[in-house]
Amino acid sequence: MRKDLTTETADERWERLSRDRIVRPLPKKFYKLASVTDDLGIALDGRAVKTPMKAKLVLPSRGLAEAIAAEWNAQEEFINPAAMPLTKLANTAIDRAGLERKFVAGQVVEFAGSDMVCYRAEAPEKLVKLQASAWDPIVAWAEATMNAKVTFVSGIIHQKQEAATLVRIEAHVAGLSNFELTVAHNLTTLTGSALLGLMLTAGAISAEQGWSAAHVEEDFQIATWGEDDEAGARRALRRIDFDGSLQFLNLLKV
Repeated sequence: MRKDLTTETADERWERLSRDRIVRPLPKKFYKLASVTDDLGIALDGRAVKTPMKAKLVLPSRGLAEAIAAEWNAQEEFINPAAMPLTKLANTAIDRAGLERKFVAGQVVEFAGSDMVCYRAEAPEKLVKLQASAWDPIVAWAEATMNAKVTFVSGIIHQKQEAATLVRIEAHVAGLSNFELTVAHNLTTLTGSALLGLMLTAGAISAEQGWSAAHVEEDFQIATWGEDDEAGARRALRRIDFDGSLQFLNLLKV
C-alpha cells in the first residue's frame, strides 16, 4: 500500500528524499551559472536553490556560500550530489539541525554517554600507552572546557557517564550553531567519540591529531596483524568525509 505522504513526519520525509537521490538517475544539469545572492543564498541562473525540505539554501558566511556555488558550477552534464559534500552538509544543517535540533543534539550527547575515549584497554601495555597518549588530552579538554568530569571504564562493559557530566556536555552542544552542530554530529559518528568531535569542532585539536586519535586501536591492530583491503577502502572514504567536515567548519569563519 502506498504511504500517504501528507501524514509522514519530517524525519520520514528526509529519509525518503535522501533515498530517492540514491536510487534515481542523476538529473541533467539545467542551468548555466550558479551564483551567490546578496543574502548569501545560492541561485541557479537567478533562481534560488532550495534544500530537500524546500527551505531556501542560505549560508552563514560568504566563504561557505562561494564554495557551495563552486560545487554547483563544477557539475558538468549531470548533477551529482556525491560530488557536492558542502552542499549536502548545508542541507543537513538547515533541514535536520534546524528542524530537529533537539534530536540531533541528543544523539551527540548520547554518544558522549559511552564515549570511545573513556573505554581503556587493560593490556597489552603498548596499547594502554597509546590510548593514554592520544585520548588523555581529549578528556582534559572536556574537563577544562565543559567542566565534564569523565569516568574511565576498563574493558568493554558499558558504563554510562554520570548525569551531571552529560548535562554539562548538553549545555556545550546547545551553544553550537546549527551549522556547527551538523559538523560536530558528523565528526562524532566518523570518529566514534563525541568528545573528540566537539574538540575538533572547537578547533582545539588539529585534523591529523584528531584522525590519529580516532584510530588508535585500529592502527594498533594494523601494526600487529596487517591491514584488510576492504577496511582500508572504507577508512579512505571516511577520511574524505572527515576532511570535508573540517573544510565546511573552516568556511563558516570566512
